[in-house]
Amino acid sequence: MATSDPQKLMSKADKLTKLTLTRWSADWQNATQLYEQAAVGFKLSKDNQNAKTAYEKASKGQEMLSSPWDAAKHLESAGAVAKDLGNWSEVSDFYRRASELYTECGRSQPASDALAKGARALEEASPDEAVRMYGDACSILEEDEKEQMAFDLYRAAANVYIKLERYTDAATFLLRLGLSADQCKATNSQCKAYLSAIIVYLYADDFKQAEKCYNDCSQIDAFLSSDQNRCASKLLSAYGEGDVEEIKRVAQSSTVTHLDHMIIKLARKLPTGDVSKHKYGASMDEEEEPLNEDDLT
Repeated sequence: MATSDPQKLMSKADKLTKLTLTRWSADWQNATQLYEQAAVGFKLSKDNQNAKTAYEKASKGQEMLSSPWDAAKHLESAGAVAKDLGNWSEVSDFYRRASELYTECGRSQPASDALAKGARALEEASPDEAVRMYGDACSILEEDEKEQMAFDLYRAAANVYIKLERYTDAATFLLRLGLSADQCKATNSQCKAYLSAIIVYLYADDFKQAEKCYNDCSQIDAFLSSDQNRCASKLLSAYGEGDVEEIKRVAQSSTVTHLDHMIIKLARKLPTGDVSKHKYGASMDEEEEPLNEDDLT
């Protein structure tokens, strides 16, 4: 059967799903097996368009047979083929539907994984949808209290946002990672996430937000006593003193080199703006009115 023409297998399967005067109910059992065989045949012959269609029909067959797990597997295969075809909207659709079917099975990890696969496939072609899928994948694990399984997904989403130059969104995901790490008692990951968020704000030349982030995170004992806190403090102090060389030195410290690659790259480029405007007392000097020597009142 494996050597049979996949197109003939598809035609035969289609006939088994249609009602006629002599067939009063669809034969999904045999039709689904034929769709699955056809999908493999099309894939081997590199006929991706028909392979995608066969996987989608095989998925529907498994749903009709009350097997959502196998239906989801076929949709993931359809999503992978859609990626090869460059059908980006279908990539999202297939992986999202697969995730929903895994959720029906009560399996949060595969449901999250399906969304993550779709997100990775879409990072270059459709980054906005990719970060949405990463976010949804994280939410599934959070709801099932499996936050620790989502750490890489938070980082992946933050990296996409950094590539898009949406630094506030990137920092938000890093802080979300820190919160989840806190709930998992993963102190090292938590502290790295907080320092990473501060570096992202500094790279975006948003010193005030970086300082606020530092102050907020320092309310957490685990971060307050960490190497990452000391590193962040030195960075902010260097900004406050307008010391460019110190900023560069701290950005190359061992604490920073243990962060994710994308964050290290940002840190190496600090400072990105005019450091003098962040110097302590600079704003007061700007606001102070010049002395009028003629006005002695």
